[in-house]
Amino acid sequence: MTGPIQVLASGDHFIAPQLFVDALQAAAPEAELDFRTQTTPWPHTPFGPVGNVKEASGTEDELLAALGDAEIALIQMAPFTERVIQASPNLKLIAVARGGPVNVDVAAATRAGIPVTFTPGRNAAAAAEFALGLMLAALRRINTSDAELKKGNWRGDYYAYENAGIELEGTTVGLVGYGAIGSIVARVLRAFGSRVLVADPYTDPAKAQADGVELTGLDDLLRRSSVVSLHARVTPETRHMLNADNLKLLPEGAVLVNSARGELMDYAPLPELLKTGRLGALAVDVYDIEPPPADWPLHQAPNVITTPHLAGATRQTADRAAAITAAQAAAHLRGERPEFLANPEVYAAAEGRAPGPRS
Repeated sequence: MTGPIQVLASGDHFIAPQLFVDALQAAAPEAELDFRTQTTPWPHTPFGPVGNVKEASGTEDELLAALGDAEIALIQMAPFTERVIQASPNLKLIAVARGGPVNVDVAAATRAGIPVTFTPGRNAAAAAEFALGLMLAALRRINTSDAELKKGNWRGDYYAYENAGIELEGTTVGLVGYGAIGSIVARVLRAFGSRVLVADPYTDPAKAQADGVELTGLDDLLRRSSVVSLHARVTPETRHMLNADNLKLLPEGAVLVNSARGELMDYAPLPELLKTGRLGALAVDVYDIEPPPADWPLHQAPNVITTPHLAGATRQTADRAAAITAAQAAAHLRGERPEFLANPEVYAAAEGRAPGPRS
């Protein structure tokens, strides 16, 4: 006699395990499930590399103890390393509540026949809104004037022409990357009255035209944009795509925003570019080292806004991530192919239907 299906709900202090439990019970009400739970310390403790994966929270031993004989794992930051996967012969699905399963050794999971799912677009609205907030703060000196006023300094000189900010209306804004987040940013910018350039080799020109944005190359975008905002994924081809060579193409006084990933740009030349005025302002939510050290050069550079990787931090993001993750697991439980697969090769086509791996 077969008992209930063992499920690990591994959350943290952003996506609590109970969110996973409630979401899967709602998505698969007919399934007989027995839940085990784990709470990793993120975000109270920063994520980092664990074993052979990155951006993970908790330890391999803690995860193995929590996992037990579970067949399905609904996770946020848990480190599914090669060691964990090899030590979990009952595991049949790893469903990750993130835009990419960076804390999972997908190659090891594929070798073991375990599908890995992810949640694209879970934080698109949150990240887009945050990027726009960074733009506005940088363009209009919101953060610096707030800090000065709290110190008792009334910065009326910010009204002087040479110190005044610029408006988004009529300004050319360049977006590097045009996925779910970049598309939302563009839509809002157009409502502000901005001219929007997009550099993304994977964007359909017909879509760009329909959206009212201009598709162009990265160098041309940098030359023409008064504001540049990054919304690309990190790949070997996009790592340090902004660097000392092409940052010099920016117009004098340009504003640069990065709320995507720190690896997209080389941070080393930024302090000098800020001091010389080539960059008028920098607003970043992500870093080459997270968290940045106390002696990080940009802490002392002028006109810099820094936030601690908060772009996706909304309650709606947590709820949406749990729901999308649960939907992937519910499809698996029904014997269907999940929609968002990181390793679709684990499914072999058979009579138009994908049988469950490791069955």
